[in-house]
Amino acid sequence: MIWIVLAVILAAAELMSLSLVLVPFAAGAVLGALTELAGWGSVVALSVFLVSSGLLLARVRPIARRHLSTPPRIRSGVAALVGQTAVVTAHVDDNGGAIKLGGEIWTARAYQDGEFIAAGRRVYVAEIQGATALVINTD
Repeated sequence: MIWIVLAVILAAAELMSLSLVLVPFAAGAVLGALTELAGWGSVVALSVFLVSSGLLLARVRPIARRHLSTPPRIRSGVAALVGQTAVVTAHVDDNGGAIKLGGEIWTARAYQDGEFIAAGRRVYVAEIQGATALVINTD
């Protein structure tokens, strides 16, 4: 029973810290509990706990950390255009306008109501709605 309590305590502590250090020890405690439940004794259970925890820590933790530090997915399509800067080719307001974005001419509207952006100004693409870019003046 002590092994199971130890495993639960270690797993709960891992959930609070998210350091990926305590999970191998929690798994080792479960293996120690199974070993002792099989009737192999406390000394063998302690050995199983120490060896399995060490192996899991050495082998699984680096893999888990690598998965946690993977870069975010690359945005593609119109989602990749959000956050880009563009140049206004025909004044932009609430009713429309045009910008040059990524070498193409896009219809555009001001992101904020009542905003007027003159031709030649640089803008930030805040959102894409259909084939229209909603832009914010950066000047």
